[in-house]
Amino acid sequence: MTRERAGGMRIMKRRRVPLRTCIGCQEQKAKRELIRIVRTPQGEIEIDPTGKKAGRGTYICKKRSCLEAAMKGKRIERSLNHPVSPAVYEDLAAQLPDDADEE
Repeated sequence: MTRERAGGMRIMKRRRVPLRTCIGCQEQKAKRELIRIVRTPQGEIEIDPTGKKAGRGTYICKKRSCLEAAMKGKRIERSLNHPVSPAVYEDLAAQLPDDADEE
């Protein structure tokens, strides 16, 4: 988006980057850097790669340490107000690379 000023100069408008908090490490990061987990209106827990599914959502980093912290403290269940099956944790772990903790 551009706007023109009185002198004919153009100014670029900066877009706001939406931030979300990881439930594993409690750090705020850009929404695109996180994985969204959603509880659908039917009560199912799913991983939402698009970030647009209807329902209550929560976010987690793409790090194994964050997933382990969220599992240990049952943070996903608490955030979604619903029990989470082990299959959802397995799907999440499969999406995370083995060397994700190395930065």
